[in-house]
Amino acid sequence: MIDDDTAGQAIAVTELEFVKPHVALMPDAHFGMGSAVGTVIPTVGAVIPAAVGVDIGCGMIAARTKYSAKDIEGLDLVELRDELTRIIPLSPGNYNKDILHDYTVKRLEVLEARAATDGVDLSHSPQWREQLGSLGGGNHFIELCLDEQERVWCFLHSGSRGVGNKIAQKHIRIAQQQCEQAGVDLPDRDSAYLREGTAEFDSYLTELLWAQAFALANREEMMDRFVEQLALMMGDKPEDVEVERINAHHNYTEQAKIDGMVLWLTRKGAINAETGRPGLIPGSMGTRSYVTRGLGNEDAFWSAPHGAGRVLSRRAARKKFTERDLHQRMSGIVYRPGRAWVDEIPDAYKPIDKVMEDACDLVEVVHELRQILNVKGT
Repeated sequence: MIDDDTAGQAIAVTELEFVKPHVALMPDAHFGMGSAVGTVIPTVGAVIPAAVGVDIGCGMIAARTKYSAKDIEGLDLVELRDELTRIIPLSPGNYNKDILHDYTVKRLEVLEARAATDGVDLSHSPQWREQLGSLGGGNHFIELCLDEQERVWCFLHSGSRGVGNKIAQKHIRIAQQQCEQAGVDLPDRDSAYLREGTAEFDSYLTELLWAQAFALANREEMMDRFVEQLALMMGDKPEDVEVERINAHHNYTEQAKIDGMVLWLTRKGAINAETGRPGLIPGSMGTRSYVTRGLGNEDAFWSAPHGAGRVLSRRAARKKFTERDLHQRMSGIVYRPGRAWVDEIPDAYKPIDKVMEDACDLVEVVHELRQILNVKGT
């Protein structure tokens, strides 16, 4: 389900001489800023900051619990929904003002030490510490799910928050300025790049990797709070609840070796699907999600889709659908009703079953999840 505009964006990126051997489009790919979302871009001697995007390290985390559907029959899901909105700030502008656990302090200490050691400039984000443990808006969400064996999973989607956005925007501007000054002819202004071996490249990679570490820690922080709240309401100790955990990016850059070349592999809306690697592919609001295992497809650069992928813009979805439509799609699921989430209606996304069918040579399905509780960021 790849439209011509999305394919055109991928073709345009291949015209950059340092993009090699090819660009891979994932089954959920759709038109994006600068380059298509759902694109895997290998680059030799350069990186494109806008290809990673402004939500550096965005990704998924899932925790399987010891509970079954039968165990939680008496659980008040509305109360759980409301408690989650209390302990995890949801909207882009909200911060953790009073929530500071022992594990929060430890994560902040690690991030602070890394920033100091690596020389990461965080002066643009004086409240970055308060952003740790916050969800954000857009398509970020928290869910309680059941798998095919009726086991309970905690599921969550978020990234590097405002601090990652500031880091990305700073380096996108630097790349654009450098390409403009050098008279580089670009297929799109957001294709501006930084050359390896320059101070600007080194600075970006250092801060990019810090933001990716922040994103991983942010998801861990929220998942700890989620599991802790579930345990509290079930009358258990948090450390006795969780069985396994998977935490994975789908907006990031890492070094890789392809055809004997050491290069940079940017996944803009794609997960690592190396052979045997656990992965998470969420559906849209109100549809199934999947826990996967990578099949190591070399043509796809060991990657797989990161979700359902949009077919309608947010504006188009708001024009076409109503709050009542959303309520019908969310039948049987506890969620936060309201006009604010109409642009996240499942109809605005590709059918996740089709995406997974098209990804059959990229990943194998390990577990199929269906949500019984959904909390969307504002």
